[in-house]
Amino acid sequence: MSRQENPVAHNDSLLRFMTCGSVDDGKSTLIGRLLYDTKTILADTLTQIERTSQKRGMESVDLSLITDGLQAEREQGITIDVAYRYFSTGTRKYIIADAPGHEQYTRNMVTAASTANLAIILIDARKGVLTQTRRHSYLAQLVGIPHIVVAINKMDLVDYSQAEFERIKASYLEFAEQIGLQRNGRDIRFVPMSALNGDMLVERGNAMPWYEGPTILELLESAPPAHSERSESFRFPVQFVCRPHASEDPELHDFRGFMGRIESGTIAIGDNITVLPSGQTSHVKAIQSGNTQLERAITEQSVTILLEDEIDISRGDMIVKSDSVPEPVKQLNAMVCWLSETPLSTARTYIIRHTTRESKAKIGNIAYKIDVNTTTQLPVEGSLQMNDIASISFKLAQPLMADPYELSRATGAFIIIDEATNNTVGAGMVQA
Repeated sequence: MSRQENPVAHNDSLLRFMTCGSVDDGKSTLIGRLLYDTKTILADTLTQIERTSQKRGMESVDLSLITDGLQAEREQGITIDVAYRYFSTGTRKYIIADAPGHEQYTRNMVTAASTANLAIILIDARKGVLTQTRRHSYLAQLVGIPHIVVAINKMDLVDYSQAEFERIKASYLEFAEQIGLQRNGRDIRFVPMSALNGDMLVERGNAMPWYEGPTILELLESAPPAHSERSESFRFPVQFVCRPHASEDPELHDFRGFMGRIESGTIAIGDNITVLPSGQTSHVKAIQSGNTQLERAITEQSVTILLEDEIDISRGDMIVKSDSVPEPVKQLNAMVCWLSETPLSTARTYIIRHTTRESKAKIGNIAYKIDVNTTTQLPVEGSLQMNDIASISFKLAQPLMADPYELSRATGAFIIIDEATNNTVGAGMVQA
């Protein structure tokens, strides 16, 4: 295998973002307009939408029909889930998580938001900041989305009034201050727009000359890629230990590589590393990606790491740099979103899966739960129901190498599994 310079490790041009808003805020039209104006709708899909629009007596194409599949699910009560849309502009690729916004689907929105690096929160210019706006904003803050775009939609229905835009902006900023939405370097941008007419989405239009800021697409194009906002510590959960004993290649008889995905940070040949939870140390001898030898590897890259020393390492261990070693813990404090229809029971034992490691866990204490409508803390009587969000402490059978969620969304998150059914029943975010 020849040694080469590090190839593109992950696609920096990819942006995962989420759209949220109440049913009538124009979320479906916004997504449809983005796909239509960036010319990423397939010709047969566009033809079908045009025919449906004509049948309904519409003079122009109803772009909200692009997301009609999910709306039909809601109407029929089949299943309510996150819908993903994909498009590209030539300079960047996008994955849109179209999250249902009703309170009873809080668990679905948390799922969608967990991987998003930007959230577009729609507000109807006629209605201003509503309870649902506050709920979505709080959830975006809870799961650590670093970039917020507040899209004040339907400006055409308020005569493109700058005064209305500024009033809603001031109201939202007052609420954002209350919940600490701008902490940890999070930025909030405001855009007046009309998804129906396309003003300030992809094209600026001529209706709002008073707004000199960027369009929605310009904000998406310029948003920094994930993991680039701040320096992150190296975290490499081991997924598999590669020992090809039966190989006919003599060079592979003594091969021992540790395979996995880099969740954060970077690693290079020669770096000092520590293996957790054992605390053993070594140096990086080689880094491989398939048949390519790398000098260094970065976040979200799947690689095989070889070490200078023979160390007992297995799946579930974590390789970190020796200058940034987290303390393995057997007690965990976290904000938990309960996902299951079966209530949480403080008497039961659950399994916590954190990166590639699992540990049995008992509930130590439920400090409070959050009213997501008012963001107030409420006492917990009994247990948690589906969609409840609460502050919980866990007692662990095995140590976990977790970082606070506000420092690392990858190693600060975990899921809770029912050991009897093997169903995922909760999602947690580690508190400092």
